[in-house]
Parts: sequence; structure tokens; C-alpha cells
Amino acid sequence: MSTLRFHAVKAALRRKPLKIKEKKRRSEIFGENVFNETSMRQYLTKTALNSVLEAIEKGTKIDRIVADHISTGMKEWAISKGATHYTHWFQPLTGATAEKHDAFFETIGDGLAIEKFGGDQLVQQEPDASSFPNGGIRNTFEARGYTAWDPTSPAFIYDKTLCIPTVFVSYTGEALDFKTPLLRALQAVDNASVAVCKYFDKNVKKVNASLGWEQEYFLIDSALAISRPDILLTGRTVFGHSPAKGQQLDDHYFGTIPARAMAYMRDLEHNCMLLGIPVKTRHNEVAPNQFELAPIFEEANLAVDHNSLLMDVMQKIAKRHNFTVLMHEKPFAGVNGSGKHNNWSLSTNTGVNLLSPGKTPMSNLQFLTFFVNTIRAVQTHEELIRAAIASASNDHRLGANEAPPAIISVFIGDQLTKVLNELETVTKGKLSPKEKTDLKLNVVGKIPEILLDNTDRNRTSSFAFTGNKFEFRAVGSTANCAKPMTVLNTIVAKQLMDFKVEVDKLIDDKGMKKDDAIFNVLREYIKTSKDIRFEGNGYSDDWEKEAEKRGLSNNKTTPEALKIKKAKSTIDLFDELGVMNSVESMARYEIEMEDYIHHIQIESRIVGDMARNHIVPTAIKYQNTLIKNVKGLKDIYGAQFKTLGKAQLGLIEKISEHIEAINSAVTEMTETRKLINNESDLEKKADGYCNKVRPFFDEIRYHCDKLELMVDDELWPLTKYRELLFTK
Repeated sequence: MSTLRFHAVKAALRRKPLKIKEKKRRSEIFGENVFNETSMRQYLTKTALNSVLEAIEKGTKIDRIVADHISTGMKEWAISKGATHYTHWFQPLTGATAEKHDAFFETIGDGLAIEKFGGDQLVQQEPDASSFPNGGIRNTFEARGYTAWDPTSPAFIYDKTLCIPTVFVSYTGEALDFKTPLLRALQAVDNASVAVCKYFDKNVKKVNASLGWEQEYFLIDSALAISRPDILLTGRTVFGHSPAKGQQLDDHYFGTIPARAMAYMRDLEHNCMLLGIPVKTRHNEVAPNQFELAPIFEEANLAVDHNSLLMDVMQKIAKRHNFTVLMHEKPFAGVNGSGKHNNWSLSTNTGVNLLSPGKTPMSNLQFLTFFVNTIRAVQTHEELIRAAIASASNDHRLGANEAPPAIISVFIGDQLTKVLNELETVTKGKLSPKEKTDLKLNVVGKIPEILLDNTDRNRTSSFAFTGNKFEFRAVGSTANCAKPMTVLNTIVAKQLMDFKVEVDKLIDDKGMKKDDAIFNVLREYIKTSKDIRFEGNGYSDDWEKEAEKRGLSNNKTTPEALKIKKAKSTIDLFDELGVMNSVESMARYEIEMEDYIHHIQIESRIVGDMARNHIVPTAIKYQNTLIKNVKGLKDIYGAQFKTLGKAQLGLIEKISEHIEAINSAVTEMTETRKLINNESDLEKKADGYCNKVRPFFDEIRYHCDKLELMVDDELWPLTKYRELLFTK
């Protein structure tokens, strides 16, 4: 065993779980480090408090004078909690979070100093941030960016720093972050939903989109992770033969949580409670050393912030426990990858979940309206939905018999399919009193009963209805939830707007009653959205053929999937709803294409480096040992050697074949990469990395993994899967 691998495994085996003591109930510490309404009532004046609450509930602007009062109260609260610095915490288009810390400390002359934090510093800052991805939005002479306070997401303290959630925009006003388009999309779906809700309840004044994410991840001992250059630089293993035992016994899934992992989870959950992240569920996932945690549903913007914060906290807490957290969608070949299911719904200020059936036919008609319109939105924009979860890392996971395929489909279950089939037969035009009664009582009225045992059992669907919400399963574990949530809320908002126009037209022009008009429009939507609904096996070849017949896209790679983002229909959609203008849309397309290129480029370099500098030299060293052995046998046995040395000679020959194949493929991959790097066209460059460079990965891996099985374990330089996945 190589020295590095030996010491890494030895260190991992010595680890003992940290002792985590929880002195208080979680309900007692929940939100302790959050400047929430409870804290604001203690530190803000009544005027300042009301100003913040109105900004949260109604979107009103906060006066600068009032902002000074708010900042003073926020500073006093933060200092009382031990904070020394503050930062505008934002989410640039890197996919990570960003922060620049400033101290409350300021000098006032004569050797004196004070703690200062004014309204201007709270509401807006001007970080240079010129190196963040911008897609051509920011010229060198306009390199400034602005962060602006988002009062709908409360400030919090982490590591003695007051963190203020903000948006991030350019000097010329374009959004340079994930939060800004999300907030605009949430406003759009709020307005569109309220307008439709008025058909059923005039008291509805606001509709919030809710999100419940499920974060999957792997825990690897930090010493083992450091011993693998590929894990350090790409987040995944580019080489590694499957161990004899993987996940085939299903013994890890929902099993007893290992002691070290449990200690980590308890520490993580304690910190989440302090930060107001309402984590509730934890369990072992399917693959060895894979786990999941999930929170209680929250308003979508806050949920996105909490997930972004959580991913930072997970890494920091892991260091205390000598763990490395792997959030890559496919860190290990041959076992399940990791996703981040996004559970989405809409709820009113009157306390109604619009995707949950009610007790009356009228409330169920409201449910059907939002249910069918959501399906119709996904049908109309299925390519855009696919693009929302496209990334180099998620390409490894989608369709790999553990995640939904690249084809977007909607699963609703047999019972609801029958309901929609009956609604499809509704008579066109005005309904007779008997038809309306039969429809409401026998079809719509019985929805709550049929949903009692309508649990979702189809895990191959990318977008499934699960009783009172839709679950978007194709989202990758490293993703910022804002991206898919921006798309989903935008397309649903657009669909609801179109629905209202059609219903109003039937009421105004045809003189139809409201219910008749709603049923008529829904009937047409049910017919036209049939192609997206699928109840079968999404992994089958038959489904690929069937999906093609239905006109559904099957964009298996990121460069294919992202092309819809630059389509005129997509740009017009975002522009019409005020979510992103054409400049912002095209910038994101360019940034995501460049991100894909860089990821494949980095992986290509790692593959070449590890193959030539780690694996081939080790194989040659072992081969030389075999050659010495053969020479010794020949000296001892003479003529008999041909029989006695046959196995060794065969092994030497096979090793040579693999070495030659590796060197040849690495050389060809490197030369191909050089040619593609000279390509100035972004799309051609991405396609080149996808279709000409990436295929070498599997070829090189095949030969390297074969060598792992042949070379003496004492010599093999890379920590093996059996050690990475089964060392507790």
C-alpha cells in the first residue's frame, strides 16, 4: 500500500465520534442567531418594526431614515450575540455564496473608536466583485456591482459575523445573482395566482410559493479524501473499480446511522437550529456512506437561502468531525448518486394549499385548476425545465437507474388520471344542471377520498404529484435551488395568466357561467397536456421511443439542454413577466456554457495527470517486479519455465496492453483538448468538450480500473472504493 494511502486509511480507522452535548431542546434554540420578528420586537422601534414587516408582507420600500433605526437595532442585537463584523451575503452565478466582511469598528479621531453600522451600510454596499461570472454584462470600466438588502430573508449571525441576505446587481442594473430573478418570479406567480384565486375566494390577497428541498450527500473521512486528487479538485472519483460489495444488499438504506455520521448530523442540526433552518428528517440513503437531510417546508425564497447556507455550514461542521462532504451528483461510479428533490406548492394568505384537495366541490375545483395548469405549464416548457437542472455533474446522474431520465415527464397516479379522463369528456359549452351536479359531486367532490392512499410509487418520474405538492426530482445535489424554482414559478405564472384570459373570454364573450368556463378551459388543457403525463418505467427503451413520438425532448447532455435558454420564446417569456430581460437571459446561457466547458476541462486534466503520474508508473513498477520474477524462474527452471511462467508472462502482457491504451488515449485526449481550446465559438467549444473530450474519460477509466485489479494492493497509490465507502 502506498505511503499516502496507508496513512490515510490508518488515520480514518482511528477516528472516534465527537461527543456532542445538546443542553437545550431544539425548539428553545430555534432561530436564536436570527434577527427574526422576536428579536426585532426587542431591538427595533415600533415604526422600524412595522416598516420591516410591511416590506416583507407587501413589498413596500423602507425609508432611509427608518433604515438607520433598523441598522442600529440590528447592530446592537448582533454585538450582544458576540458579532464583530457584518457582511452582505449574496449568491453570485458561481453557484456558491459570497461575502466580504467589514468590522463594526470605526475610528473617530483623538485615538477613539466606536462600533458603527448605519442605514446606508445595511441597505446597500458596493463590492468590486469584478471576477464573478457576468456573461458580458459588466464592462471593465463598469466593473462595480451593488448588493441590496432583501428584508424578506432575515439577517443571521454565523462565525461572529452578521450576515445580511442581499441581491447582487450590476452597475447598469442587471441581475448578477440567483436571488434577483427568483424574487421576480415569485412576485409573478403571486400576482397570477391571486387573480385566479379570485374566481373561488375574494379574500385571497397573496399567494406564496413554498419549497421543501431534500439534500443528499456523501460523508468521506477527510484523510481519505485528501489522498485522492480527483476528489479534491472535481468532487468525484474519476477512477476506481467497484468494490465486491456495494449497495446490492440494500443494507445501508434507512439502516442504523453510523456513530461518527450521527455525531456529525447532531452537530449540524444544532447549528441549523440556531440559524433558523428547520431541518427535521435524517436518514441513510441507498449508497454506502450516503445520507440525506430535509427540512420543513418554507416560503421559497427563504428556503433557497437556507439551502445555500446549509451547504456552507455542512462543509464547516464536517471539518470538526474529520469528514469531507461530497455533494457531487455522482462521486462514485456503480452506486447511487445524489439529488436534491424540490417539493413545490402554492399557498394563500387564507391558509389554503392550492395543490391540496379540500372538503367541498368548489375547493376541489380550485385544486384542479392549479393542478392542471401546473401540468400544462410543464408540458409547454418541458425543455426549459430540463435546462433548469442541466450541469456537467448532473449529466452523470440523470437516467443512471437512480434518478429520473433526461426526458421530462409528469406522474400523477392512476386515480388522478381517471379524474382527468372523466373531466376530458365534459360537454363543450354550457353544462346542464345535471351535468354540473354529477361532475361536482361524483368526480370533483370525491378527489380527497381517492387521494387518501395515492402515495407515489414511481421513482423514475422527474416531476411527480405526491398528494399535496409537486416533487421536482431531477434537481442535482450541488444545484442552487433558485435556478429551477425561478423557471418553475415563471412558467406556472405565465400559464395561469393565459388561463385567466381564456376563462374571462368565455365569460364575457360567450356569456358562460364561471364554473362552465373553467371546466371548458381545463378540459382543453387536459387534452393538450396528455403527452407529458407518463405512469410507466422512465428508464425503459420503449419510453424513449414513445417520448419521441409524443414530441418530448431528450437532451441528455448539458450543451444540448441549454440551447433552449437562448431561444426567442424563452427570452420573451422571462422578459414578458419581468423576471429577466434579454441581456440577463443571454448572460446566464453564456455563463452556464462556460461553466460546463471549465468543468470538463478540469476533469480532463485530472484524468490525464492521475493516469500518467499515478497509475501508469505504479503499473510499470509492478510489471518490473513480475519481470524479475520471470527471470528468476527461468534461471531456476530452465526449459520448464515456459509452463511455470505462463501466468506471469500473460499478466505482464496484459499490463502492457493497458498501459499502452492509457498513454495513447491520454495523448489523443490532450491533443483534442488543445484543438478545442482554440475554438472561439462558445457553442462549438462546449459541444467539442462534450462529444470529443468527455468520451475519453470512460475509455481511460476502463483501463485504469482494470489495472487496479491486477496490480499488487501494496503498490496501488489511490485509496480504493472499499476504503472510501466502508471506512467508518
